[in-house]
Amino acid sequence: MGKKSRLKNKAAKKDRMPFVARTFEGLPNEADWIALREFVPSATATVTLASGQSVKVCSLLPGNGAGIVRPDGEIWVGLQVAHNFGDTSRDLAYVVETALEMEPGQPVPMGDPGVGPRLQDLVDPSSPFEVEVHQGFDYWVEGTDERPETAELLAEANQSIAPTVKLESVDSAYWTEMGSQRFLRWVMTEDETPLLDALARLKVRGEETLGEGTKLIGHFRVHGRLVPVWEFDADAADLEKPAQEFRTRLDAALADDSPLTSEQRSARGALVSGQVSIR
Repeated sequence: MGKKSRLKNKAAKKDRMPFVARTFEGLPNEADWIALREFVPSATATVTLASGQSVKVCSLLPGNGAGIVRPDGEIWVGLQVAHNFGDTSRDLAYVVETALEMEPGQPVPMGDPGVGPRLQDLVDPSSPFEVEVHQGFDYWVEGTDERPETAELLAEANQSIAPTVKLESVDSAYWTEMGSQRFLRWVMTEDETPLLDALARLKVRGEETLGEGTKLIGHFRVHGRLVPVWEFDADAADLEKPAQEFRTRLDAALADDSPLTSEQRSARGALVSGQVSIR
């Protein structure tokens, strides 16, 4: 390749957005954005843009698509789509921007967005973001003429879904059943350092569980937030009260700013060693 060609390619390359750890910070219900992005298999929520237009945010779209402009003009955006251009919020904002310029009935592609507005620049900060968890992907075809190939795709997707329930008594906690195991994954928006301190205080007192037969098995770190994970045999409904009681204990532990004891520091170290960072 000649020098002129290399310079031309270099000039055509878009600038990249800087990496942002807390991708969804500042959006309504940050923790639920994280949950739908990372582990809730089938869920939707509607968000309002600053322009007044609504956008349906989906955990997953057919074919792992980035977005769809529905026949009625409604814009759907899929969170669980592969892309890595530096800032997930910018990537998703690009999908919304692209959809706004497209005709109804078209899929929205994901491309290199370059530098530009983020979701936080497009979304009305006062917009609600109420999550509806689905036990399948039938909402994909609501209001459309279902074609045979779509029905086949839908059936295949529904077979792979893990039953999931969002708890009502606390924010952003999701029960799920995977084979013979049941878990609760709870996205927490407190800063990492005080949250780990609080969990360590509870662990030393034996108050980190959600009741008899439950076990805090660890946590993962994603989009700058921690997601503690419990394992148990209980149904989702049986966790509502224990989760609420745990939230009360956690709030009290978060309010305790005394230095950690040696036992608490050891418990904190064990929690950190078991941490899994997704991104």
